[in-house]
Amino acid sequence: MRILMAIASLGTALFAADSSPSITFYKEVLPVLQSNCQTCHRPGQIAPMSFLTYESTRPWAKAMKAAILSKKMPPWFADMEVSRSHFLNDRSLKPSDADTIVKWVDAGAPAGNAQDAPAPVAWPAGSWDIQPDAIAKGPTFTVPAAPKNNVIEWMTVVMPSGFTKDTWVTSLQIKADHLPVTHHICVSFIPHTPDVRYNIPLWEDKPRDENGLELPKVKGGAPRGSAEVRKLQSRTLGGGGLEGCYVPGLAAQDYRIYNAGKLIPANTDILWRLHYTPNGTQVDDTPEIGFTVAKEEPQRRYISVNLSSPTDAASFTIPPNDPNWESPTAETEFLEDAEMVWMMPHMHLRGKDMSYKLVFPDGREQLILRVPHYDFNWQLGYNIQPIKLPKGTRLICSAHYDNSANNKYNPNPNQTVYYGDMTWEEMMGPFFAITVDKSVNPKKVLKKGTVTTNGA
Repeated sequence: MRILMAIASLGTALFAADSSPSITFYKEVLPVLQSNCQTCHRPGQIAPMSFLTYESTRPWAKAMKAAILSKKMPPWFADMEVSRSHFLNDRSLKPSDADTIVKWVDAGAPAGNAQDAPAPVAWPAGSWDIQPDAIAKGPTFTVPAAPKNNVIEWMTVVMPSGFTKDTWVTSLQIKADHLPVTHHICVSFIPHTPDVRYNIPLWEDKPRDENGLELPKVKGGAPRGSAEVRKLQSRTLGGGGLEGCYVPGLAAQDYRIYNAGKLIPANTDILWRLHYTPNGTQVDDTPEIGFTVAKEEPQRRYISVNLSSPTDAASFTIPPNDPNWESPTAETEFLEDAEMVWMMPHMHLRGKDMSYKLVFPDGREQLILRVPHYDFNWQLGYNIQPIKLPKGTRLICSAHYDNSANNKYNPNPNQTVYYGDMTWEEMMGPFFAITVDKSVNPKKVLKKGTVTTNGA
């Protein structure tokens, strides 16, 4: 009798386990995808597949599980243990959300009842991350299929902004037509002049060897590139050199979370800095900039900044097969009270890690961002809870590079690598953004000589 009761109890337990509700796409998984994945995984965005529907997501279920368990996805590279910042746009999954997706896949990735689905997210039309109030058209450029050594030099083009009155903008997004051939697009604002030449690409072929590698720069040597471009860059309105960029993986920059904006004076022109990388197919690319416009004047001014390490060969030369070469630092000093709000490391294929450290006037140091595993294909921007920067605070950025065969992205570990524009060359370009009181002159916030206007 006792044996029969035990068997009956075991059967009841097994029945209860078997009949417990499984995790389904519509009820449990879709809300996680909406919150963490669909920003990139929807048509027109950087991800190669859409996670908007069950039908488009189900074929990728096993790959999703593998990417989550390896922490490859969602992309988030800040070291949360040592980066002494509070991140506002943390893309990483909560353990409970990761567990939900893994259990869903293990259960066979069932759809469930479509009536359980949350309302679809109302994503902006036209592949925008923001809903733009104004759009400025960029120049159209025909990207050739296969130029010599696959080199297309950076070009600069002036185009009108379309703003006919002084305008505070509160977010900015640069959108390329063809992401696979777009290395970067950066923009600056310059005052309009009667002699402006619109829609004329300006560049100068740099000295390169037979393989397309730029010849090493000499410290104190003559500047390279177009003199006309350098003249245009010297007239930029902002204090940080660049007002915004597109690079792979970077989302729109939204200043509204800091009650901040950028002031674009009436009739301002836009200086477009464009860099394309051919992929074997000729395409015409026409980028755009989308802006949201402030209804009321914001309290703070948002300043975007691009620093650089020294670029001459005496300072920046990565030896062949070096797995951990340390770059010279990129540094600046704040000449006005400010608040740090955003950071984005930028390197190329050999980039390994980058750190941002503050040194306060009283000698205190604070490591505010460390990215230990940099990925050129996902150049993320990190929004943070504002960190106060008293006048006299210094920012010091450091980086390492892996020029060894262990780096799967390395095009040639036997190559000596110099600072250069092409993806197979290298850069050390920490981007960041600060806010200041709107009355502060943006050209007087940073120590002179520490900012670059070249871009990514």
